[in-house]
Amino acid sequence: MRLFLDSSALAKRYIQEPGTETVLSRCREAQDVFLSVLCVPVLISGFNRLKRERKISRSQYRLLKRRLAADMEQASVVGLTPSVLGRTISCLERTPLKTLDALHIAAALESPCDLFLTADRRQHGAAVRLRLKAEVVGEPIH
Repeated sequence: MRLFLDSSALAKRYIQEPGTETVLSRCREAQDVFLSVLCVPVLISGFNRLKRERKISRSQYRLLKRRLAADMEQASVVGLTPSVLGRTISCLERTPLKTLDALHIAAALESPCDLFLTADRRQHGAAVRLRLKAEVVGEPIH
């Protein structure tokens, strides 16, 4: 299976919350994992927020950052190409998505993924509408 994780699903690899076990299981099953280049700044922002809120320590932050970097090296990373940006515009015109959600879906559409994983129900609905096989895992961190 070729798996695409949006940032809300990928976050569950690092932070234990509802959906973590499903994400870990799907990643073990996958032959290829696809991620948007956007995952790095989105997750680093989330990790920093957790550090500021003292939900994780500085050493935990550094560990999460190293784990993310290692995962990015192993994954197939979809960049912000003109084609992805064109698909993003189409997604925004056809669905009530937020910008980052549309960018993730467009990157998934550009990849040869078999399954799109997200923790966002609205994004899941849009992905299905845009003909991606998609699954919702848990709920995102707020």
